[in-house]
Amino acid sequence: MEYLVGVILGLAVGGFAATSGFDRDRAFYPTVLIVIASYYALFAVMGESPYSTLAIEIAVGLVFSVFAILGFRKSLWLAAAALVGHGFFDFFVHQALVTNLGMPLWWPGFCGAIDLVIGGWLASRLWKASRTVRREGSLT
Repeated sequence: MEYLVGVILGLAVGGFAATSGFDRDRAFYPTVLIVIASYYALFAVMGESPYSTLAIEIAVGLVFSVFAILGFRKSLWLAAAALVGHGFFDFFVHQALVTNLGMPLWWPGFCGAIDLVIGGWLASRLWKASRTVRREGSLT
C-alpha cells in the first residue's frame, strides 16, 4: 500500500507543480529533494535513536543536499538523478546502513516510490524541454 500511495502522491506533486507553475522556478525540485532527505534525521530524533544514527542520517542528508544545490546551480538533471538515487537509497541501502528507531516500517517503500516518481517526472519535463529547445533552435 505504501508504494501505491507514494506513486499517487508523487504524480500529484509533479502534476501540481506543473499546473501551478511552481516548477518554473529552478529551486522547486532541489528543495523537494532537501526536504525529503531531511526526514530520516527527523525520524532519528523522534525515535530517540543513538547519536551515531542521527549523525549518519545527517551526513547522508547532506550528500543529497549537495546534489540538490548542484542541481539548482548547474543542471536540474543532477537533481532528477539525485531524486531517483534517493529512491534507490530508500529501497536498497538505508536499512543496510543504519537502524533508525523512529522510522516507520512503511517509510522506505513510500519514500522510495515517491522519490522515483518525482525524479522521473522531473527528468521527463527536462527531456521534453530540451527537445522543444532543439526543435525551435533548428527553425532559426
